[in-house]
Amino acid sequence: MAELLFWPALLAYGEAAVAFAGSVRGAGRSARLGTWGVRVGWLLQTGLLAAQAARADGFPWATWAGSLNLFVWLVVGVYLIWGCNSRYRLVGLAVMPLAAVLLALARIGGGTGTGVRSNYSNLFLALHVGLVLAAFAGFTLAAALSALYLWQERRLKRRAADVLRLRLPALATLERLTTRTILVSLPALTLGIGAGLIRLRQTGGPFDALIAVSLVTWLVYGSFLVVRPTGRRAAYVALLGFVLVVVARLPLEHFG
Repeated sequence: MAELLFWPALLAYGEAAVAFAGSVRGAGRSARLGTWGVRVGWLLQTGLLAAQAARADGFPWATWAGSLNLFVWLVVGVYLIWGCNSRYRLVGLAVMPLAAVLLALARIGGGTGTGVRSNYSNLFLALHVGLVLAAFAGFTLAAALSALYLWQERRLKRRAADVLRLRLPALATLERLTTRTILVSLPALTLGIGAGLIRLRQTGGPFDALIAVSLVTWLVYGSFLVVRPTGRRAAYVALLGFVLVVVARLPLEHFG
């Protein structure tokens, strides 16, 4: 069952990435096809996750590859909140290629299989892994909004001929949405890190690099909300935080 759902989901995400790239050249139909690719792929991946949950003995996404699979689903789900709006479709230019690549990596690592057994309690993993991944998904969308902000700002300064035709959101709107996304995501990361630290204290485990990077990530986004930078500075800080998310999700968690 998992095999039957994975490949169509990956194909749909890939189609969405290609379609959004084509929409930059002015093909409105390509943008709509991209949106449908996202919807179909997300529904197929939802079925994949449901099949994993039904056949697993415990929390089925405890491994780095399994959590990567869940992370992709969360990222695409968060994108769909705004991605169906024509003004925000081009955020998919940053989100969907990343989603397709990460889902493929999850597959290579064995994170899309079924029948996985976990050594941790479902409650702890739902609180810790679920909340941290949900926060990271929000930060990923904030980075995509920031990238779109920088791209749109550059086009406005160059007075690109198609600056009005693409009907992108105003820079102030992108900046406001980035801040709101971080504002919603940071409490989830706080709770997720808190649950992890409580368990660490109970088990006496080591304070490793993954925990350190997660805390630094929290500090970066927490500082963002305190200082409230504007314009390009805000976009650069959001992108810096996303670099830490990538480090936490891929190199450290893979080798940890």
